[in-house]
This record gives sequence, structure tokens and C-alpha cells, in this order.
Amino acid sequence: MEELYADLVKKLQHQFGKFNPEHNRFEKANNTNIARELGYSDAQFSRLINKSATEGEYQRAIKNIDRILKIEKLEKQLQKGSSKMPVWLSSKRFYVLVGFLALLVLSIIVLLIFPGKFSVETQEIPRDHTIKWTFESSFINPYVKLNDLPDDCNYPCYKYQGKWKLHKSYKLPFFRERNGYHYLATGVDMYARCMAEKSETGNIFEGYEYQKHEIWYDTREWPMDSFLTSDMMTTERYQSIDFRKDKSFIKLADLHTFFRSEFELSDSLIRRTGKVIGRDLEMVSEAQLLAMLKNEDKVKEVEEEVGRIIRIRLKDFSVPIACEDAALISDTVEEIKDGDLMSFDCALTTSRMAIDYTKTYELVDQYIKNDCVSRM
Repeated sequence: MEELYADLVKKLQHQFGKFNPEHNRFEKANNTNIARELGYSDAQFSRLINKSATEGEYQRAIKNIDRILKIEKLEKQLQKGSSKMPVWLSSKRFYVLVGFLALLVLSIIVLLIFPGKFSVETQEIPRDHTIKWTFESSFINPYVKLNDLPDDCNYPCYKYQGKWKLHKSYKLPFFRERNGYHYLATGVDMYARCMAEKSETGNIFEGYEYQKHEIWYDTREWPMDSFLTSDMMTTERYQSIDFRKDKSFIKLADLHTFFRSEFELSDSLIRRTGKVIGRDLEMVSEAQLLAMLKNEDKVKEVEEEVGRIIRIRLKDFSVPIACEDAALISDTVEEIKDGDLMSFDCALTTSRMAIDYTKTYELVDQYIKNDCVSRM
């Protein structure tokens, strides 16, 4: 066991710096971050680093870190062997990257559909675990790096890479035979990367989004027009309603969505396209609904209506989006920074009725903050 423990610590030091045996800490990262990058829970990694894991756990952990170190070594050899050409033109690297991203999509769909099936010691794995680990881990890095950029630095997407969030929530009424149902977008975590395999000029990047939405019920069952077109309720006023503070609204469900967007940069505009890849619904419990609605028949009615929305109306939410082009954040790529906004005016067509809304992303953790320096 001592030999296995020493071997594991030695190999971890290659990635995370010198090990302090008194505090069981590494120099370059805390244990929580290391656990996430290795795909372990805090409790699992704590057992490993505190000499309380089983022999099998140490053997599996060592094999895991060996694979990671081997991948990094092969990638360095590949880059060294391709030094006469831009790194992003290395076809082998792209086949590996594209294959991995396909696996990422499949993994996230499985986690969305069967979230309760994947647990570690009573702790459910978050639905966004796979996408977060992929883009925030030092072992798997799908971003285009500074060294990958062409000599003239003419690669406009590189400053768009990184993590984006939904700048401001928005809401949409469901247009159905029954009034009173609303769709609230509460959050988005999007990781954007340059699609070097698709564009050598660096004008295309893609975003993998984990979206959080909610379905609400208006007990007054006001018609859709009341919220969007009438003098009583303008679109702006509708968007400003706080469902949580208005007693007329009752939350019915949480909606988890995995979405892929593609962005194309032109001289002055950004074109966005995309579609839903996977979706999962979590209903509020019957006990909670009964406490709010005070009527068992009404609870059954709203549950059936949500079922119809899922079967029928969310098909409209799964078709490719239709958005107007957005203006470039800046004509000068080097000026793009954390806090910048990318805003799209979009239309959702449901039951042949087009509903306009605005979706705005905020750059919160830019991957390449330094400017590319031309070598020409």
C-alpha cells in the first residue's frame, strides 16, 4: 500500500507541483480541484490522499493518471512533429478532438436522461459535470491556444473562447389551447471554443450550453395576448415580472437542457445557429403543488397539461433557433474581455405563433486573456 501511495503522489506531482505531506496538499492546486479533474468526488480523493483507500482504488487511480500523462506526452510529440505547419491543421489531433466532443455530447445526454443512476456515495453527479470537467480540466483542453494561432494572429474567434453565462433571464408564454403556462429561462453555462477543424481562418466557434429553465402556471390563466400585445401588459412589463414574488404564479417544473450553438464571425456581424441535443424535466412534487393549489383535481389538471407541453410544445423548442445576426462585440479582436455581452434577438415559433425574445450572453471567464503577438 505504501508503494502504491508513493507512486500515486509522485505522478500527481507532475501535474500539480510539489507535495506537502504534513497537510496532504499540492503546490499548484487544491484537493477539490484535483478531485474534479481526475473525475473523483471529494470523499474519494480524500481517501486516496490520506492513505485510507483500498488497494484496488489506488491501482485504478494510478492507471487513470498514467493514461492522462500518456495523452499529454503524445500530444506534445504530435505538436513537435507538426512544427512546420500550424498546430490546428494537424488532422490526427482533430480526429481525436472531434471524437471526444461526440463522446461528450453522448455523455451529457445520458446524464440528463438518467441523472439519478450515476451517484457517488449518496451524492448525485450534477447534470453539467461532464461539460464542466471537459472545459475546466487541465487534462482535456479543447480550446485553441496562443501557440496554435497563425503567425499573423489573424484568427478572430480566439478571444471569444471561454465560459459565458446568461446575462439576463427571459420568459415566454406557452401558446396552447389552455392559457396560463409560462417558460422561464433562468441560467445558461456555455463553453465556447474555436472550431479549427471547420475553419482555418478562425471565423467559426461553437458553444456547448447547459441551460436551466422553469415552467410556471398563472392561476388567473390570462391569455397570451395579455402578456405580449395588449396595453395592459407590454412585453417589457411582462419580462420584468418576478414569478417568485407574484402570488398568482406557481412553479411546476425545472427543465434541464443541453444545447449546441454555432457562431460565425463576419466583418461586422455574428451569426448564430443551434439546436437542442438533450432535455430532462423535474416536476415539483404533488405534495408541494397541493399545498399551493389547495385542490387535488387542479393538481391533476396542471400535471396533465405539463405532460402535454412536454409531448407537443417542447418539440417547437427543439427545432433550430431563428435569431437575427448580432453586432460584433468589437471591431478590434484584442479589445474583447470579460464582462462583454453578445446579444441576439430571436423568435420562437410555437403553434404557428412567433414569439420574440432576446438572449444575451456575458463573457465571464475568457480563456485567452493575453493578446496574440504577430511573428511576421
